Amino acid sequence: MKLIVITKPTFFVEEDKILADLFEEGLENLHLDKPGASPMYSERLLTLLGEDYHNKITVHSHFYLKEEYRLRGIHIDDAFTEPPAGYKGNISRTCHAISELKEAKKHSNYVFLHCIHDSQTHPEEKSSFTYEELKEASRQGLIDKKVYALGGMNLDNAKEAKDLGFGGVVICGDLWNRFNIHNEIDYKELLNRFERLRKAIE
Repeated sequence: MKLIVITKPTFFVEEDKILADLFEEGLENLHLDKPGASPMYSERLLTLLGEDYHNKITVHSHFYLKEEYRLRGIHIDDAFTEPPAGYKGNISRTCHAISELKEAKKHSNYVFLHCIHDSQTHPEEKSSFTYEELKEASRQGLIDKKVYALGGMNLDNAKEAKDLGFGGVVICGDLWNRFNIHNEIDYKELLNRFERLRKAIE
């Protein structure tokens, strides 16, 4: 089972150091998602991180960064938008309904299904599915190794996602809520949480 981490929605001072340490701890796929931010800040973060990690990073916007920094791929935040003309490389997508999965999987390396549980990052985003609906989607083969669980995923419900047949879990709030960007410099608790998440889905 795969573990994907999405960045905090905003940039912050220690971010490159924390991300580098997460990669060193075994993170294989980071989704760089900074809604509404200028590409200049993403470029700065990628430069600070260094090219050793670039092939483990997927971008949600400013898709030119993929070629410029030789990143892992691009992520489209819905099931329908076409990739940029002439684009070649890894593509992932977010599906917001079970009915979108079958078609989206055909044109993607993997897809996120959102929102499995209430979001810990965006309080307005509530769970979209019952457990029975997810179980039925799994029984029909709609949820499989190419579908990753997104939305409120944490240490407590990661095993449930595994049992439902998801190919991975996407973590955001459960990790970043363990580090206060305004008054902390020690992010050991965040790294420990990542390690526990990684072991939970092995």
